[in-house]
Amino acid sequence: MLPFEDLISQLRRKGHRRLVVLSGDAHWTLTQAVALRDAQPGDWLWLDEHPSKAISGLLGREFQHAIFDARAGFDVSAFAALSGTLCAGSLLVLLVPPFSAWAETPDSDSVRWSDSAEPVATPHFVHHFQRTIAADPDTILWCQNQPLALPPFPDIPDWQPASGDPQREQADILRTLLAMNGGVVAVTAPRGRGKSALAGMLLKRIQGTAVVTAPAKGAADVIARFAGEHFHFMAPDALLASTLQADWLVVDEAAAIPGPLLEKLAERFPRVLLTTTVQGYEGTGRGFLLKFCARFSGLQSFTLSTPVRWAAGCPLERVVSDILLFDDALIEQKPEGDVRLTSLDPQMWESNPARVAGVYELLCAAHYRTSPLDLRRMMDAPGQRFTVAETDSTLAGALWLVEEGGLSPELSRAVWAGFRRPRGNLVAQSLAAHGGSPLAATLKGRRITRIAVHPHRQREGIGRRLIRSASGEDYLSVSFGYTDELWRFWQQCGFVLVRIGSHREASSGCFTAMALLPLSEAGHQLCAQAHQRLRRDARVLSAWNGEKFPVSDGWEATLNNDDWQELAGFAFAHRPFATSVAALTRLLLNVDMPLPLLRSKLAGEADNAGRKSLLANLRKETAQALESLDETRCQQLKDDILQWQFFQ
Repeated sequence: MLPFEDLISQLRRKGHRRLVVLSGDAHWTLTQAVALRDAQPGDWLWLDEHPSKAISGLLGREFQHAIFDARAGFDVSAFAALSGTLCAGSLLVLLVPPFSAWAETPDSDSVRWSDSAEPVATPHFVHHFQRTIAADPDTILWCQNQPLALPPFPDIPDWQPASGDPQREQADILRTLLAMNGGVVAVTAPRGRGKSALAGMLLKRIQGTAVVTAPAKGAADVIARFAGEHFHFMAPDALLASTLQADWLVVDEAAAIPGPLLEKLAERFPRVLLTTTVQGYEGTGRGFLLKFCARFSGLQSFTLSTPVRWAAGCPLERVVSDILLFDDALIEQKPEGDVRLTSLDPQMWESNPARVAGVYELLCAAHYRTSPLDLRRMMDAPGQRFTVAETDSTLAGALWLVEEGGLSPELSRAVWAGFRRPRGNLVAQSLAAHGGSPLAATLKGRRITRIAVHPHRQREGIGRRLIRSASGEDYLSVSFGYTDELWRFWQQCGFVLVRIGSHREASSGCFTAMALLPLSEAGHQLCAQAHQRLRRDARVLSAWNGEKFPVSDGWEATLNNDDWQELAGFAFAHRPFATSVAALTRLLLNVDMPLPLLRSKLAGEADNAGRKSLLANLRKETAQALESLDETRCQQLKDDILQWQFFQ
């Protein structure tokens, strides 16, 4: 391993890092990786199974050398995160299957994003990876049965590591921050540019008080190191619940905190510093500034471009960026001229990869939670459909659809009853699992996964044109974190609200809303039924959620056929309590029985201790109430629903 010893020595002097790809059978790649690790001193982190879980505890720290085993499955988010933890002079060794067979090899990581029960092959991503590696002059590709060839090292000056004092860009921003009387500042940068160090330097220099928050305390370790005794951390939800006041709020990795929560926090403090990573595995993208930060009038934004933890032009950073399409330069190009709509075939990843890669880059800019996992889904998950709005110069908009539904009647009924939850079919399954029709998931729909319009061409109706161009069998659907602004857009596009979730999602801080745009007669019937059910339940759901939603009150106190079926599903199968809460409320108005647990639960008084036993007893009381109303009908519904757990 002498050639690598010389290479690592050069990397240390020049402040660079390199990617080493080992491609071959399992035994050969493992043997070479172990030999390289044993021959060279370093930390040599080794990530194989469940790399995302492993990497979460390593962020904010630095290591020398790492090995990433992607032979069974390639978790690209963890791969990118690992690359960001490596210091100058490091190798990142990547183990992959033989290049000749890799494109046809099922990827175990695909079960997370493909909505498939079994791993699928990922040929579009593999070919993209291979093209990128072949075009990169500094990546070391060592294939089994081929000699090792190290690329020549470029003639560049030696690197001068940061001393710990503010670099030029950091110093300029610090001066602005220290002179602030009030307001919000956002500092964005790729990983390794010293954002967290800058925040720590600020805390050490201010005269007043400050509090730091972040998605996890461990992620703020770098701030703590630079701030010293001036570092005071509080988790975001705990900070919001407190009455703490301070002169400064510092939020590290702000884009990873739900927008509504972050907005409430920022409004509480006179001076706010938001830092967040762009072009990184977190999937924040330029969209954090375009979408979230735009709501703060007078917000100042700065970018750190010069690396601090390694030298500029680092080959590892460049190739990871190329593999995962971190370039967001597309957003700087204004699409000029008339817009035309075109459908893109998934095979375009092979025939015109730059064109379809632009779709992903636009989505990253418009949705700051778009991530490398979405890139894998776009490339190789089945049932993806894309429509783009183009001008002669560049992309003006993009619509991403995924096919859903078409479940067998037997499986759809089992989903409704809570006996089955197969992968995928987000809205289609929810229409059955949380709606009134056991056959809802048999209909075929296309769900809008993302829609994006270039910032320079917004408010021209391009988004509505994209949606009008979409086709499908029974309906189009969308699932989104409910805000009045978002709902107005979908309503203007012709969508009908059919479901509101029962709790706020951690990722958005909003209730999940689902809406349909019916296309067929069956789609119209399903949409009308689901909307009517939402109207009938709205009064109870609003009280339960503590939030008013934009549907007219269609409350009825009497039990109808839908209620009977819903209540039987709760009593004798696994329908969730939150889904059945409105029907249960009507049940209590129609029976003269004590039902103490149901009455206290619906009054918000039940103790949640022993939740499983409580739920079982709630189901038992519901069954007793139904029997008291109509024993024959109750027994017939019970027999029918219990049969739905048995199907081929």
